[in-house]
Amino acid sequence: MDQTSNNKTWDLEERTAKFGEDVIKFCKKIPVTPVTQRLIPQLIGAATSTGANYCEADDSESPQDFKHKIGLCKKESRESKHFLRMVAAAVPEMADDARSL
Repeated sequence: MDQTSNNKTWDLEERTAKFGEDVIKFCKKIPVTPVTQRLIPQLIGAATSTGANYCEADDSESPQDFKHKIGLCKKESRESKHFLRMVAAAVPEMADDARSL
């Protein structure tokens, strides 16, 4: 692996943005039902906020500010995981795709 590829592997800004993009693509495939119509925006919100909060943390103004914003990033990541699990329960045929995210 060359140095550029290695840097991308560890670039959290890129990884969190890619995660948000992948979740958006995934959500476009979810059939809209009374259950999923609530889950889809929740999942998209949490997944895209992960990257946004990481960017905020990266641009923090103090160590305390960084700690707070990286904590929000972690919180949104865990929320994304939760909603992926709920989608897997609501749409069992998409469970493998949800788990891969």
